[in-house]
Amino acid sequence: MNMKKEQLNRMLSRRSSQEEAFAFFDTLEAAEPHEMWGVWKGEELATGHAFEGLLTASGWYGKEFLSAEHVHPLVFEKKNGDLYKVNPLLIPLNLPFDKIPRRLIRPAMTLIRPIIRTKKSAARLRKVEYRGKLGASMVYDKKDIIDVFRKVDPDTLLGIMDIKSMDTDDTYFFVLNRVNGRGLLA
Repeated sequence: MNMKKEQLNRMLSRRSSQEEAFAFFDTLEAAEPHEMWGVWKGEELATGHAFEGLLTASGWYGKEFLSAEHVHPLVFEKKNGDLYKVNPLLIPLNLPFDKIPRRLIRPAMTLIRPIIRTKKSAARLRKVEYRGKLGASMVYDKKDIIDVFRKVDPDTLLGIMDIKSMDTDDTYFFVLNRVNGRGLLA
């Protein structure tokens, strides 16, 4: 295991400060769009952001990158292991997420799944400069969100979610791990 992966694993095992997470993020090489094709399983990096625990509680699985023009930014997993894609346009960003009991999230997602489920891609990959490095970034089609990716190793990415409309200076950090052999149903 390389040193960057070891450092990330230590950070995943405990809460990190925003400063520590950005210091690590800034040491990593920018990802290239062509390196991202496929399905990636996500996990949160705890830094105290209001979203913390929300995606995990909702059954978030990760992301799927089909091409530069076709990206599924929100892939979720049912309790039976089946994956489905969600339209991010239908997910509100202005709720008091830090006050929502996490135990209510998964049942709510099950109820609204028929409404938020989609087969259409909802983002694109572009190279964007962020914190001094030009690299792969996922630009949501109809949300003011850009996810920026840095490489820990060829199969592990550290990402940040840059949300223009959030009323906070905190940044949401997440990790993506490449999934081999796991495809999604159309």
